[in-house]
Amino acid sequence: MPHLINRNHPGGPVRPGRPAADGSRPGACRGTSTGTGARTGFGVPGLAHPLLAPAEWNALTRPGGAGPLDWVVLNVADGPGAHPDPSCLEAAGRLRNAGVRILGRLDSAHGLRGLGELIPEAHRFLDWYQADGFLLDRCPAGRAVLPEVRRVVRTLRAIRDDAHIVLGHGTHPHPGHADIADQLVTFSGPWRDYRWSQVAEWTAGHPPERFCHFVHGVPRSRLEEALRIARWQGAATVWFTDRTDHDSNVGPWESLPDYWDDVVSQVGMGVSE
Repeated sequence: MPHLINRNHPGGPVRPGRPAADGSRPGACRGTSTGTGARTGFGVPGLAHPLLAPAEWNALTRPGGAGPLDWVVLNVADGPGAHPDPSCLEAAGRLRNAGVRILGRLDSAHGLRGLGELIPEAHRFLDWYQADGFLLDRCPAGRAVLPEVRRVVRTLRAIRDDAHIVLGHGTHPHPGHADIADQLVTFSGPWRDYRWSQVAEWTAGHPPERFCHFVHGVPRSRLEEALRIARWQGAATVWFTDRTDHDSNVGPWESLPDYWDDVVSQVGMGVSE
């Protein structure tokens, strides 16, 4: 049964099982240390096309301004598109030169799209954009789909053996999924839900670099609180934005938050006890 965050703890929400008695937690992620010794980095889930969001893509490779980027998802046209896109090639090249991992977005459509559709798209991401791995978005989360998800991931690793694989469930899946991929997205949704969210007990058996949280509609005044929740729930890769799913014309992940420099600064300083 999932554990409900204790909002009354003086240091922020508490998660049994971590931190340890000395305040530390196992595992590490590329990024910046928090007060407990775990590290927090950004996972950028899918900015708009570089022609529509050139300033956002430029900000990710701005010297000293991008913060600790774990990876950036490239979504050309609901996938890699039908042919190489010059603007995306340029954006991917700048990220690669900056040492940032690039993930191609593959849409599982909650399990409706199988190997026959996903693997050709994965090849295009590799051939055209030299992707370092994949976000398997809208990944099904149940126990019954474990063999199929495992088969997809095994095939992705066959075409690139060092591929970084993120399963984009957006919720806590069956724990068997944790043995399949490098990271799981165990929360994707609005701040109003995240601030009272629960965490599955089984995640305590894994280090924080295995989990990602994507949260939209986070007010600037709640950034520190959001970072505390991520830390205590054991998610080392995060994306927080003030954009919402009600914003006109674009989704919540398609542009940088208005407080981008602030969130970079807060992650850079860590979150104190």
